[in-house]
Amino acid sequence: MDRSEAAELIERARQEWQAGEWLRAAGLYERVLAHYPDERPSAVWWYDAALAHKFLRNWARAYELGREAAARAPRGEGDPAFWNLGIAATIQRDWATARDAWAGFGIELPEGSGRIDSRFGPACVRLDTGGEREVVWIDRLCPTRGRVMNVPVTAGRRFGEIVVHDGEPKGRRVVEGREYPVFDELLLFETSDLPTFTVMVNAGGAADVEALVELFLAEDYGAEPASGFELLCACCSEGTLERRRTTHGGAQQMSLAAPEEEARRLLEQWVAGTHTGRTWSGLTLVG
Repeated sequence: MDRSEAAELIERARQEWQAGEWLRAAGLYERVLAHYPDERPSAVWWYDAALAHKFLRNWARAYELGREAAARAPRGEGDPAFWNLGIAATIQRDWATARDAWAGFGIELPEGSGRIDSRFGPACVRLDTGGEREVVWIDRLCPTRGRVMNVPVTAGRRFGEIVVHDGEPKGRRVVEGREYPVFDELLLFETSDLPTFTVMVNAGGAADVEALVELFLAEDYGAEPASGFELLCACCSEGTLERRRTTHGGAQQMSLAAPEEEARRLLEQWVAGTHTGRTWSGLTLVG
């Protein structure tokens, strides 16, 4: 392939990219890179080809091309080639490459090797399953993985599952003056074996509901009132939204994530813990 033909293919690749034709764009870049892997602009071509496969959710190819892109990117300067490689390597469970990619981006990781299970703080993830979209809170385990800390209402999703999320925030949530990013989910990394139940409870006040939530959380289970769920349009969901505590007493439905026997035990423990008339009924498996 001569340089004039390569230039023509690169121009076509850019046009396909602008049209959102990721597979065609990646294929054209790869044709050129097979002949010119180390030209001055080749780092950009490797990056765009890898990114196209990320958009296509072809993680094996995004990983392969991403390694080439990162090998030609400056380390420690926040170059996105390292971030995208970190995501792809995590999904491929290549922990050594993922660790090196995060370091290359400029993120300081706890010492160690293998799987990254640290504390990167809370954030939100927009789950996307079959077109249903729900924003949940996660406890970030690494720059791209997080454990779901809500009891999702989306069918098939569960408290405690591990998700991989993108790196660019698509929205913000503000709680008590602190701002948290909302990331889009890329895939479900690990499922959870905790079933989801609904139950009707009667609680004297907000403190009684919060006591039930704390009982479940102390056992590494989930519990939350239906009042914590709010329907939003896409525009509002991807904007900056201030959230306020909405816990209240009285009769209400709650979602629980725990084995059935454990859910019943904790509900009975909650009822026995006070004389304010706490009751529950109608424990129902929903997912």
